[in-house]
Amino acid sequence: MIAKLVSQTDLDAWVDALIGEQTVYGPKAKGDRFSFDRLNASKDLRLDYDVSILPPKKYFHPQQETLMTFNKKGEFESVIERDPFVLFGVHPYDFVAIAQLDKLFEMDYPDAHYLARREAATVVVSDVQKASAEVFAGAAGFATVEHRKGYDLLITRLDDGSYVVDPRSPKGEKLMTGLKKAPDVDADGFRAREAVWARNREQLQKHKLKMKPDEIPGLLAANRDHPVWEEKAALCYSCGSCNLVCPTCYCFNVEDELNWDMETGRRTRTWDGCMLTHFATVAGDHNFRPKRAARYRHRYFRKGQYVHDMIGELSCVGCGRCITACTANIANPAEIFNRLLEEK
Repeated sequence: MIAKLVSQTDLDAWVDALIGEQTVYGPKAKGDRFSFDRLNASKDLRLDYDVSILPPKKYFHPQQETLMTFNKKGEFESVIERDPFVLFGVHPYDFVAIAQLDKLFEMDYPDAHYLARREAATVVVSDVQKASAEVFAGAAGFATVEHRKGYDLLITRLDDGSYVVDPRSPKGEKLMTGLKKAPDVDADGFRAREAVWARNREQLQKHKLKMKPDEIPGLLAANRDHPVWEEKAALCYSCGSCNLVCPTCYCFNVEDELNWDMETGRRTRTWDGCMLTHFATVAGDHNFRPKRAARYRHRYFRKGQYVHDMIGELSCVGCGRCITACTANIANPAEIFNRLLEEK
């Protein structure tokens, strides 16, 4: 099926039909902010959202999950979630983050829990309609996903209020069954979409980067002892907020919990963050990064060099959530990278 041109009315009817057939998650208003949640009707879906509080990665890598159950006899059973669902309205930069997690959770020892959820999902990417206050995805090179693979549908709102709905996989084509009667997108429609992409590359730059993204790994490597790490860390609360709202952070802690019967239990996995005081504590109560400056520096090296060395991409997609979440105002990656360049 080729791309369709869809009115707001037809889009709403299509979304309502999808909700009636399967589980659909999408951005919903939460006061004056937005959060991904289960949709009950198309009127709940806000494709005009600026940025969600938590990234949609939570549907593949949940804040807390049970990995397996066990008993004192040594018997255990893995808990794998395979229920199909639609993740609707993911911004391009958040999809880039999901695509990065796909690679990381497949590496070395593939993670069955993450990959099962990922396989069960149909991902609908929606181009940004309203830039958030701190976004710099355009500067990072992640404002659009037109040349990427791995998602199933791409929705773009044109300036006249209509939508280009473009299938990018067999799953996406299946999801578009209810739009068969909609007109095909013509050359003018595709040109209008290109104009939206060009505008977003510029508008999603509330903060500028004074270097190319692929120059950041080398810049960090040359500034391991820069005074900015101590300076900014002196203001840090070690709260981990920057980690917990980040779409590319994937660190976790694993614990075994016994039930009250002392016969059975479960193994759980919970989000963790490198900015937390005891993140790097190991057996014997030794902490590899007891100082805030070491943890602060590690976060930036993780985003700008370490993951880049593994998958060839900057692990900061420019969503700006960390900037908003940080009460100490020290979490802006663009500010840090620019300063390292200026004081090189």
